[in-house]
Amino acid sequence: MFDIIRDRKKFLMGFLLILIIPSFVLFGVEGYTRFNEGGAAVASVDGKKIKRAEWDQAHRQEVERLRAMVPNIDSALLDSDIARYESLERLVRQRVLAAAVAKLNLYTPDQRLARELQQNQAIASLRKPDGSLDVEAYRQLLSRQGMTPEIFEASVRADLSQRQVLQGVQATGFGSSAMARATLNAFFEQRELRVKTFTARDFASRVNPSEADIEAFYQQNQALFQAPEQADVEYLVLDAAALQKGISISEADLRSYYDQNASQLSGAEERRASHILLSVPNGATPEQKAEVRKKAEALLAEARANPAKFAELAKANSQDPGSAANGGDLDFFGKGAMVPPFEQAVFALRKGQISDIVETDFGFHIIQLTDIKAPPVKSFAELRPQLEAQLRQQQAQRQYAEAADTFSNLVYEQPQSLQPAAERLKLTVQTAKGVLRTPAAGQTGPLANARLLGALFAPESISSKRNTEAIDVGGSQLVAARIVEHRPAHTQPLAEVREQARSRLVAQRAAELAKEEAEKQLAAWKGGADAAAMGPVLKVSRESAQSMDPRVLDAALAADPKALPAWIGVPLGQQGHAVVQVVKVLPRAEVPAERQAQEVQQVGQGWSGAESEAYYETLKARFKARILVPKPAENATPPAR
Repeated sequence: MFDIIRDRKKFLMGFLLILIIPSFVLFGVEGYTRFNEGGAAVASVDGKKIKRAEWDQAHRQEVERLRAMVPNIDSALLDSDIARYESLERLVRQRVLAAAVAKLNLYTPDQRLARELQQNQAIASLRKPDGSLDVEAYRQLLSRQGMTPEIFEASVRADLSQRQVLQGVQATGFGSSAMARATLNAFFEQRELRVKTFTARDFASRVNPSEADIEAFYQQNQALFQAPEQADVEYLVLDAAALQKGISISEADLRSYYDQNASQLSGAEERRASHILLSVPNGATPEQKAEVRKKAEALLAEARANPAKFAELAKANSQDPGSAANGGDLDFFGKGAMVPPFEQAVFALRKGQISDIVETDFGFHIIQLTDIKAPPVKSFAELRPQLEAQLRQQQAQRQYAEAADTFSNLVYEQPQSLQPAAERLKLTVQTAKGVLRTPAAGQTGPLANARLLGALFAPESISSKRNTEAIDVGGSQLVAARIVEHRPAHTQPLAEVREQARSRLVAQRAAELAKEEAEKQLAAWKGGADAAAMGPVLKVSRESAQSMDPRVLDAALAADPKALPAWIGVPLGQQGHAVVQVVKVLPRAEVPAERQAQEVQQVGQGWSGAESEAYYETLKARFKARILVPKPAENATPPAR
């Protein structure tokens, strides 16, 4: 915060009250509400605007999610205009699907939500030795992300409901063998061609720029010779993983945890069942549904009268194409593999028992439990390393949650130094020199976090050299940092970068000479000159590029097969220029039957995805979804700070 705010808080609060109270009288609360509605609209869906503040928040959340998944991801990619625009597109997609959920009356039941939450690894790590959830740690985990349990669970429920919108379309897509062959044979066609590359470095010896040339190049391209903004910093990390190293687990705790969790840790029980399915047609009337149930009740009575003939009844009557031929056998499966009503019925049966009629979205089921496979309980000695690791992780998470508030408060309340927080929590203040506003590609660690760097290089942080707030950088790490010395960006003088300027100028002119020579030779070969200098004929395709530059390969494959031989010039930027002669088009090489089957499946998946996207585009039009900001160019650079 600014010095004047910290040092004159009471005076400032009184002054603000003098200003605010009369304006409430004159304009009312609504005026303030309108003032702080989040900035200009950047998109709209179903008549509802999306404000810039919502876009910024969605992008921050996406960056944090990606950093948690890929800690070494290039920060420049996350902070680019393209990345921000993609975050807006995702936000619009969420709003479109939410509108569709409301229109189609889709809903996620509590059982489905509970199963999704149980599979969340971050939540699972907060379980106590007795298996129950540490509710306070759960609340603190969500609080650091700006959410309450109610908000988080509502967002998960909404996400599950939104998935239903497109899953129905995706499930109906398929690709035939004929379509797959036609598509892939065209895509993987081969070309016979010759290539002659005119490399810029081969022409570099012809370039000898004068001092005046170098100076002119420097003056015209000063952006190439910028020394980036840098800072020497101190930073403090509260790390749950580091806390684990200092935790000791008593033998009594390990024994107690083993006694409570041995069965669960030894492996999940699996059950084998057979079923008879009588499906109910979509849109069936209550009378039609009752008729199907009546037939199911008759089959249930027949199966219970003679359980040994269950498989015969399934073969003759079941409408499940995947299991009917096998007597309804579904093989072994664990919890979470089947829809909840089916799973609950199976895991409530005794071996050999036949269930009552079970209704699911697929229809009516009659289920027979045929086998139970429970893994043997492992001994304490076998599970000891796993028990100790889990207990360490759980205790570290609790300590981390308890220390997080203290860490956050201390770095804020004593803003001129990180040392008080370090001493209180027994942490070490770390230093780094030459920290950039945008980290280098592949850089990892806290100082590669875009949010932390944004706070560190904020104007008030630079001018006052105060601590940043405590920032969650993912991976159960809280970090605060402060600038010790700041060096702004500046253009380096020509005397320091003369050799660099000369090298760049030589490379530029050599590339121009390579292009001139390539275009000259291309004109000659098109005119009938001997093309022997181009070298041997190569056979290439998308499957076998033979280390060919992708730009050359794309140009060759794009040549019109009806106008061969074709001559093409291909710019290679600073590397030079290439000339390609496409001689012949060849069909795709034969592929094994096993691979053909895989390709049919992949084409089917692609087709399903395309149908899903087409349906989404229909929904966008239906709900009048519009993005109100221009899409940046693909080569857009990260925004200036």
